[in-house]
Amino acid sequence: MSTIFKILPIVVLLFNFSTTNAQAITDSGLLTIDRIYSGEFQRQYERDIQWIENGEAYVTIESSTILKGADELVHYTSATQKRTLFVAADALKVKDKSLSIKSFSLSPDGSKVLIFTNTSRVWRSNTKGDYWVYDLNAKTLKQLGASFEPSSLMFAKFSSDHKYVYYVHRFNIYKENYKTSEVTQLTFDGDGKIINGTFDWVYEEEFGKRDGFSLSPSDKHIAFWQLDASKTGTFYMINNTDSIYSKLIPIQYPKVGQEPSAAKIGIINLTTQQTTWIPLEGNEKENYIPGIQWVHEDLLFIQQMNRLQNQLIVWSYTPSTQRLSKVYTEKEDTWIDLIYPDVSSNGWGNNDLPLVASGDSFLRMTENDEWRHIYKVNIATGAKTLVTPFNFDVASMRTATNSDIFFIASPDNSTQRYLYTTDLKGKGKIKRITPDSFSGLNNYNISPNGLYAIHTHQSTTTTRTVRFISLPSHKTLKTLVDNKVFTEKLATLTLPKVHFSQVTTEEGIVIDVRMVLPPNFDTSKKYPVLFHVYGEPWRQVAIDSQIGLWDILMAQKGYVIIDMDNRGTPCLKGSAWRKSIYRNIGVINTRDQAQAAKEILKLDYLDNNRTCVWGWSGGGSMTLNLMFQFPDIYKTGVSIAAVSNQLIYDNIYQERYMGLPQENMEDFVKGSPVTYAKNLEGNLLIIHGTADDNVHYQSAEILINELIKENKEFQMMAYPNRSHGIYEGKNTRRHLYTLMTNYILKNTPPN
Repeated sequence: MSTIFKILPIVVLLFNFSTTNAQAITDSGLLTIDRIYSGEFQRQYERDIQWIENGEAYVTIESSTILKGADELVHYTSATQKRTLFVAADALKVKDKSLSIKSFSLSPDGSKVLIFTNTSRVWRSNTKGDYWVYDLNAKTLKQLGASFEPSSLMFAKFSSDHKYVYYVHRFNIYKENYKTSEVTQLTFDGDGKIINGTFDWVYEEEFGKRDGFSLSPSDKHIAFWQLDASKTGTFYMINNTDSIYSKLIPIQYPKVGQEPSAAKIGIINLTTQQTTWIPLEGNEKENYIPGIQWVHEDLLFIQQMNRLQNQLIVWSYTPSTQRLSKVYTEKEDTWIDLIYPDVSSNGWGNNDLPLVASGDSFLRMTENDEWRHIYKVNIATGAKTLVTPFNFDVASMRTATNSDIFFIASPDNSTQRYLYTTDLKGKGKIKRITPDSFSGLNNYNISPNGLYAIHTHQSTTTTRTVRFISLPSHKTLKTLVDNKVFTEKLATLTLPKVHFSQVTTEEGIVIDVRMVLPPNFDTSKKYPVLFHVYGEPWRQVAIDSQIGLWDILMAQKGYVIIDMDNRGTPCLKGSAWRKSIYRNIGVINTRDQAQAAKEILKLDYLDNNRTCVWGWSGGGSMTLNLMFQFPDIYKTGVSIAAVSNQLIYDNIYQERYMGLPQENMEDFVKGSPVTYAKNLEGNLLIIHGTADDNVHYQSAEILINELIKENKEFQMMAYPNRSHGIYEGKNTRRHLYTLMTNYILKNTPPN
């Protein structure tokens, strides 16, 4: 099949900054690594809100106007944006210092506020901390779990009568009367191997699970997860930097092919404090339970997946009768997604099924046909109604009202995202809510009543802005973040240009391309190429969003920067596009990228002899595969935190997309970069954090061993005691990007 490279009109990039440094620096118009990390370019971000009164109002965190550096809670009426101080900073003082508010929640009657503060990190997120209750009527502030060590409580939540608070401490669930401080322990066997009310590393990483218990609407029961991780293998990281003797850091980490932690759901009767275990089908060690939720006081939903993650069963359980019933079953030949990776969603959530029709039905997104669609499922009968009978993908769901559903999609351009609405009857009527003026990426936090939203927008021509809007008119009621200072800073910089295009490979695959061109781009010149890659099911890179400061710097130095999305990435191009990577990670995605690069490099202004590729995590793996399998195309590579051998990554992720190594070992070998290390010809820089709990430093050492065995020269940098993000410690990111920049400049020099 003939190859085609289509150039769309060039779009001038606008990227906004704030300024703090001296005028002498800003006048240059050129970026440096030091300048990027000087604090000169600081963006504004909104703080979290909590909808109340069904969306007619909300409460948010703001900086105090009286106590400098302190947090306070502010109430806003949605329709008028009238501002009222909800909890003043001086009301949250402890020993003459106001509490820093990480997050908060309100009691059901709105009379009390639960403040989460003094937080500490558990894997990815700060989910441990201290909790305080502020009583708005009594004007009192009281700490929960005061007898426990600091920063050790998790997931505190009010009872419906707001008399008690429930939380997790050291793998067990507790109940506390916040007025009397009487604490009642509800589970007793949690010890780190047995885990109650929270999760192990892999459930958090791959299912987005953190909070592991749920209180029934009338406080009669608690449903909770219990994981038995006693048979899970322990992976040891080594901390060599914090003392003269090294310290072992153990992590429960099930490698691909190893059995999962046994998972089961318990129901605590809060009157008798007795626990009943729900007898789901199948071996607890060969099934996953990624979701539970209360439908009403006497009905609990449980989502269960088999180990291959190609079957989902939704069970209903009735505590009063202990009746367990199948409500819904879904099967696929590849895998079933619970959390749909998308640029309009952060990828983590509680996995709840949205309830509609007064709780008689739930919504479920599936890929059982050509497209990703939303279905409405009747709980009593299991009858399914196709809510989105359209020939395009739904990217993600938003709020559902009694009659309509809001969802994100982009039928005509996979690089963008917009808000749409349709009725829940599946009649095929659709309306785009996002105005044409907001071209690019849009995201929405919609109120429960569907009348208001926090709208976030960005594109290559506009920096990220946030506004409070009314729906469905999309009228702006208040601008929350305008980043105006960024725009003013833009005028002082020498900016690159960006354009979008598509390339058709020799196999007929149409690939989206985002190209950043150097300032004063001249088609008569030859430019070095910097390919940025990811290429796996959890990220799309050729999107209509603002580019990073480092990309601007590299474009200013004379590089053409190219992002492309191969098959298997979460583009809105149909189910076959996304699912084609099943048992083909490292194969089909690598081939698509290389073939697309081969076509792009036919452009006269791109220099085939000065090509560099780089990526992080899955992009690091892709970088290695491209360098090893297509050394004729890629001359220099920078691989960060890569999986060099698929047999060492976690079981939930790798088995979801690749199957079980016991059944198809050849696919794991065929897709692993280490298999092809002997083919290295160009310049390779390997970067890894030694405290990476996600992709272990072991991965780098396995690859290094193979390269040594094959007598291949390379460079490497180990960042001591840094995690997967390589950001901990003073100056780390500045050092990392200085290293990358200098390596690329040396081995793929601009003119």
